[in-house]
Amino acid sequence: MIPPNASLVKYDNPVLVSRNTDKKTPRARALKVSPTTPPGTGPVPNPPAKSKVSGLDAKSAQQTDEILNSILPPREWTENGQLWVQQVSSTPATRLDVVNLQEELDRRLQQRQARETGICPVRRELYSQCFDELIRQVTINCAERGLLLLRVRDEIRMTIAAYQTLYESSVAFGMRKALQAEQGKADMEKRISDLEDDKRKLEKDVNELKAKCEQIENRAKEQRQVEEKKHTEEIQFLKRTNQQLKTQLEGIIAPKK
Repeated sequence: MIPPNASLVKYDNPVLVSRNTDKKTPRARALKVSPTTPPGTGPVPNPPAKSKVSGLDAKSAQQTDEILNSILPPREWTENGQLWVQQVSSTPATRLDVVNLQEELDRRLQQRQARETGICPVRRELYSQCFDELIRQVTINCAERGLLLLRVRDEIRMTIAAYQTLYESSVAFGMRKALQAEQGKADMEKRISDLEDDKRKLEKDVNELKAKCEQIENRAKEQRQVEEKKHTEEIQFLKRTNQQLKTQLEGIIAPKK
């Protein structure tokens, strides 16, 4: 028999469940439980005989067992075509059981090298098992208190699941943003390279235009100097001509006096 993984929750001895194919009536039970000894293990001691209780106590005990099975379902596994079932124990816990539970929790935390801080699946699993065992112990003494603790446990698990989903969504969102950033970075680098090429081209055009402007200015300056020189020479020529004409005119007019 391959037993299930060890848990901090206290279970009864496993029993062999076999199919009953003899009864065909609609009310026939589909399963029958035979508390046989699992193969490969020692004899399983019979549970202590229970004293007779009143009908009310028996009904209350049955309800407690049903509540325990609903809170902590029985463990099942198959070996060699045989179905083995192990139900949670309904034995009340003592103070010594609680002390042993604490010691076992500390031992397994150390044995499985659970982290003391941060996110640790091992530590979460062991504390979840410890909480289930506490719920089992409380439910045996007070079923209502156990059901209330069950609500607390389910709420905690739902909250942790919500946080986990949120964390996974955040990680996925961060990865998408990182990929988009990488892709955007490549596009931006290409755009920067193109803009730098355009800048160099424009700077080249500006330098060429400046050179042309300087050539035009130099040509215009030379042309202006030539025109100014020509204009000065013309003025001097006209002044000389005017002086000569004035002298001639004075020479013509002077004898007549």
